[in-house]
Amino acid sequence: MKRLASVWSNYETVFDYSAKQQAIKDIELQMGEAGFWDNSESAQQTVATLKGLKGIVDPMRGLIASADDLDALMEMADEEPEMADEVRAEIGRLEAVLDSLELKALLNGPNDAAGALLTINARDGGTDANDWADMMLRMYSAWAVANDFKIELLDRHDNEEAGINHATIAVRGPMAYGYLKGEEGIHRLVRISPFNSEGKRQTSFAAVDVSPEIDDSIDIDIQDKDVREDRYRAGGAGGQHVNKTDSAIRLTHIPTNTVVQCQNERSQHQNRATAWKMLRAKMARIEESKREAEQANKYANKASTGFGSQIRNYFLHPDQRVKDARTGHYVGNFQAVMDGSELQGFLDAFLRWRAKEMSDAKV
Repeated sequence: MKRLASVWSNYETVFDYSAKQQAIKDIELQMGEAGFWDNSESAQQTVATLKGLKGIVDPMRGLIASADDLDALMEMADEEPEMADEVRAEIGRLEAVLDSLELKALLNGPNDAAGALLTINARDGGTDANDWADMMLRMYSAWAVANDFKIELLDRHDNEEAGINHATIAVRGPMAYGYLKGEEGIHRLVRISPFNSEGKRQTSFAAVDVSPEIDDSIDIDIQDKDVREDRYRAGGAGGQHVNKTDSAIRLTHIPTNTVVQCQNERSQHQNRATAWKMLRAKMARIEESKREAEQANKYANKASTGFGSQIRNYFLHPDQRVKDARTGHYVGNFQAVMDGSELQGFLDAFLRWRAKEMSDAKV
């Protein structure tokens, strides 16, 4: 009750409630203007932002309305002790709503409302690493489907023996980037290798890179002279699906050595447009990482989690478990994580951990 009372009395500060209400009104007015849907990509991102805002404001409105009802219920319970269970149940329900709201309130970064471009690369571990990267691609896809996000495969390069060398997917929906950006880093798998006839234990690594999917309205300064374009023949499943022209596009931003590629669109023109979109997203993520590092150094010289960090360990041998190296979040069911049903706990734990790290750094 004390916790709920504290939130009710400070909801303006905690959730920036009035500002979010005004933002909803502004977006709804914008959506009613002629020509809003002329730029479909920009319109869809605006709609995603609106859904994210309503995801906080609507439940908060319900919590505020529940305050008077709970007070009345408490008074009735004083006179009728048999209602104690009903009071406990209502408090439990409100706490669950509050927990969800507090997590959503942590999604307050400049690009958190955007979609996410998620790239998985096989690293050390040979064929096992290629298989591991493919397993992770299926894990994130399953999580996205379960949470009503839309997925688009932008690029995939299969390994000749098994699995993938790398792949990029777009995950679109409210706060997709905000939830997934904590997945960036190295993911380590320990298991008995299915590709080793001697049945030896194998350690494999895959790298995950996450960037916000930004629209053309956001200014990202990329000079044409700094970008090298390479054309190559897209890979395929064989037979009639093999691409016989150099339609795949690879872009390299020379100053930062940032590389993106796309081969899944129908034409070279479409692949080039998508590759440029991916490059702009990567550059936006680099700028965001710089701001995060500057903010951390401003307070306590604490560097933010960066590329190359081993963030999570997945075990299939000697026992089945998954543990995050940053937050300590632990799940004893490997398969439940890989099918996406237990992945959300790791995403939520990262949001709380990150907020605490920044709060502690300011002290």
